[in-house]
Amino acid sequence: MTAPRTHAETPAGRHVPATPTYAGVTAALDRGVTRGLARITSGAIGPYQSAVVRIGMSLTWLLYLLREFPHRGALYGPHSAWGFDLAQRLLAGNHAFSVLMWSDSRAWFEIGYAFAILASAALMLGWRTRTSALMFMVGVLSLQNRSVFMGDGGDNVVHIIAIYLAFTRCGQVWSLDSRRARRRAEKEGAEAEVSSAAVEAGGQGSGAGVDAAGDVSTEPAPGARAARAGVDPVGVALWTVFGAVLLAASFGDKLSTGWDLVFWACWVGHAVWWAVRRYAPGEPRTVLDIIANVVHNGAMLVIVVEVCLIYSTAGWYKIQGSRWQDGTALYYPLHLDDFTPWPALSHTLASHAVMVMLITYGTVIVQVAFPFTLFNRRVKNVLLVGMIIEHASIAVVLGLPFFSLAMISADAVFLPTGFLLWAEQRITGRRRGRERATGALPGQRADDLAEPAVGPPPPSAVT
Repeated sequence: MTAPRTHAETPAGRHVPATPTYAGVTAALDRGVTRGLARITSGAIGPYQSAVVRIGMSLTWLLYLLREFPHRGALYGPHSAWGFDLAQRLLAGNHAFSVLMWSDSRAWFEIGYAFAILASAALMLGWRTRTSALMFMVGVLSLQNRSVFMGDGGDNVVHIIAIYLAFTRCGQVWSLDSRRARRRAEKEGAEAEVSSAAVEAGGQGSGAGVDAAGDVSTEPAPGARAARAGVDPVGVALWTVFGAVLLAASFGDKLSTGWDLVFWACWVGHAVWWAVRRYAPGEPRTVLDIIANVVHNGAMLVIVVEVCLIYSTAGWYKIQGSRWQDGTALYYPLHLDDFTPWPALSHTLASHAVMVMLITYGTVIVQVAFPFTLFNRRVKNVLLVGMIIEHASIAVVLGLPFFSLAMISADAVFLPTGFLLWAEQRITGRRRGRERATGALPGQRADDLAEPAVGPPPPSAVT
């Protein structure tokens, strides 16, 4: 046995790995925690993904409401098989929320249905997104809790995601809000250029940067920009109306204690946000931005977990079924009249036993495996394409378009940022700088963290 080699006997130029020490491990852990905190507080993660989920869910619900408009009274109104008294008894037991239960009049129902349509359209367009997201949640919960047996499964997805969307900053891109912010930034930039040119002209004429009265300045008065940004008469009017309705509902005992606290917390929080933005720029605004980013990122994480739970539970329940085990599960719905909008197509597909078996087993494999592929981007993207194709096929073959559109919208939370930027460029013709569009922190992948760009993209931007 040879003796261990000493430091003097180590060949020159050979690297000897250092033994990890407690201090080194602690420092590495501290750096990791710091990076993690900076990541979740410095910006909203996945603004493009949240925008796609926002557009998809609101579009799904809007199309459903428009399609069922002629039958609205029989589904959710006075002529529903699930009568007003039955709905009252159910909501008294589960403490669910529905503004349609405040009155059984036909006029109140028509107002509620029209409100749900308008809220869906506003959220889809990204108009006053913070307000419309909350109104969208109110519309969805009010109609679905009024008649709990209406829907095809996709309504459950819309129901859940509508609640989560109210806590996200889903209007930072692809919205009227982002366009308004971009135009405001362009206007302020133009004003700054005019002021700078005026200063240069004044300096050339008098030999000084400003005149004796100090009338020319390149900087706005302290707090002037924040004050202009906080002036929002439309937003103030919307939340004033919302506050009046909430006050009447609270005193009229129309809300349970839990929902009363939730809606008042939303109203007070928005009032504080507006007041800080209007009168207290600087550190208070930064703190509220950090809180909003943390809430947004938490809500996006919950959406990701929710979608994974949907697929994992669906897949594992399918594994336990004998028809899924022998590969014949798809055969039976293809012969049901309620799920055969195209009988010739359904019967042709059902006549190919091998195809039925492959689709049956493939569905189970994709649903069970997908949550485990999130750690491998390439495999995840492949399965994501497979799931989107699967739901598109369900919409056509089984005649469930709203269920499929809701699930595809939920799947969009996993779409790569690079693909969404490419799609934006192809659709709008605008190129957005990847660093600027995603706001990636040093050492982070741009696909994982995104921050919306404000103002026009630079000419040299690349995707």
